[in-house]
Amino acid sequence: MTAALAHARPTPVQATSDGDDRLFPTRPFVGVSIAVIRNGRVLLAARANQPMRGVWTLPGGLVEAGEPLAQAALRELSEEVGVVAAVVGTSLTPTEIILRDEAGGIRHHYVIHPHAATWLAGEPTPGPEALDVRWAQLADVAGLETTPGLAGTLAEAFSRVGGGT
Repeated sequence: MTAALAHARPTPVQATSDGDDRLFPTRPFVGVSIAVIRNGRVLLAARANQPMRGVWTLPGGLVEAGEPLAQAALRELSEEVGVVAAVVGTSLTPTEIILRDEAGGIRHHYVIHPHAATWLAGEPTPGPEALDVRWAQLADVAGLETTPGLAGTLAEAFSRVGGGT
């Protein structure tokens, strides 16, 4: 890398008192999401945190060191909305989310590994990471503000589950 390129990159922001070290990362964060299907509907959550506060997406979050992806997805589902599910598909197409600032610096970078699942128990309730939750049919999703790639992920999940129970 040339010296000019090294100086063109934004300096990563130090972690704040609330522990937010995800701003201007030096590498992508690995996350998971989970498309829980029940009676032909999928469970969606409106994000409570930035980036994309209020945008509809699948429950999910970051993978902890040493945690298998499917286990992380089930843990995040339980923590975020209080639902229990069974994973039926772990090889859905990953979604990469890269958000840049006005100068082109990488503000956020996540690689999300989605999973398809069937509902087992629990009625969803918003937790600290979800403003709201809802069961939606695929046709409903087109009218919602969603995270990038959600429509494709849902099509894969419904295909894997076969419409779901």
